[in-house]
Amino acid sequence: MEYGFVIPVLISFAISVLLGPLVIPFLRRLKMGQTERSNGVQSHLKKAGTPTMGGVIFLIATVATSLFYIRDYPRIIPVLFLTLGFGLIGFLDDYLKVVLKRSDGLLPWQKFLLQVIMTGIFVYYLMNYTDISLSMRIPFWSGHYLNMGPLTVPVLFFAVIGTVNGVNFTDGLDGLASSVTLIVAVFFTVMSIGLESGIEPVTCAVVGSLMGFLLFNVYPAQVFMGDTGSLALGGFVAGTAYLLQMPLFLLLVGLIYLVEVLSVILQVSYFKATHGKRIFKMAPIHHHFELCGWSETRVVAVFSVVTAIMCLISFLAL
Repeated sequence: MEYGFVIPVLISFAISVLLGPLVIPFLRRLKMGQTERSNGVQSHLKKAGTPTMGGVIFLIATVATSLFYIRDYPRIIPVLFLTLGFGLIGFLDDYLKVVLKRSDGLLPWQKFLLQVIMTGIFVYYLMNYTDISLSMRIPFWSGHYLNMGPLTVPVLFFAVIGTVNGVNFTDGLDGLASSVTLIVAVFFTVMSIGLESGIEPVTCAVVGSLMGFLLFNVYPAQVFMGDTGSLALGGFVAGTAYLLQMPLFLLLVGLIYLVEVLSVILQVSYFKATHGKRIFKMAPIHHHFELCGWSETRVVAVFSVVTAIMCLISFLAL
């Protein structure tokens, strides 16, 4: 691709920037406003009414850009499938919640079942229609791979669905999930080019589309990505990690996603075990820092810097 990798970044950025002023007023007319918990962070109450489902902006930009390259770069197909597939699950969830006013959206078992089906199709395609090995590069041990044997597929399901929900939990502050994932996407782009994996058009498209989306999503946000965006980004991160044989590196580059998920699991478990006591002031953990007095922009900046540092460590780990 040489320097051609710049082109999909610019194309998807342009599409994202052009879609913003078209999509945001449309979402507002559809009454796709974000509802905020009255018992949550009080400063968030002013966000009520901000349109959500904005993830369609970067999802369309990513898919449209990637389609230009799909013939010459067939390896982007499984990544694109997982990104779009999880994005559609999120879209359905958002649509039920916001447009049809079904407060819960998809029921937990329905959302989980759809995620399992999407992941199942992804692994079936990898194993039967590509030459991608499911053995995993081991961080800090160059040239060595971990083969999980009969546990390979169950671990893949756990990694993909865990990552998707980690990104979903991270999406709670203006620009947080998009900033963190933009840095992860840049890391994967560099890795893809360096390893000549053939998936750089889709990683570049995500970089460009997220840069465009951030113009509307940084504090104070004009639009939120909703589950449409966060699940799509989770699918992208997990799919890319597997195409690069780097799922173990998700523990490094995806540290923020991991911490967000663990904070929720710990909070809920401790709350039930102690009949009402809490470890954190609020979960996911980004709200805990807010309630400790951090501004929203400070949390986003710190989490982004942590992600950037973990990506640098991952370069060393390769």
